Amino acid sequence: MHVISQKTLRTFWEQYPDSQSSLLRWFKIMDKGEFSSFNELRFTFPSADKVGELIVFNIGGNKYRLIASIHFNRGKVYIRHVLTHSEYDRGMWKL
Repeated sequence: MHVISQKTLRTFWEQYPDSQSSLLRWFKIMDKGEFSSFNELRFTFPSADKVGELIVFNIGGNKYRLIASIHFNRGKVYIRHVLTHSEYDRGMWKL
């Protein structure tokens, strides 16, 4: 899968350094992965949830959320947001 863009992850972990290892692990798995559907993705990320057209990943033991738009047919992952759990709960990302 082609992840767009790692810069979003880097910007987040510069603010929250304890998220770096978990975000890098997620990136490496996604970058090397070949997922053809959400169901297939859930074999690797069982806690991933589909919210509308977006996929929400729990990162760092449920401390952070990564929200992505995944185009399985094109092999593209567009990172939309990386949030703390409390930012996610406020729901502003849904706008």
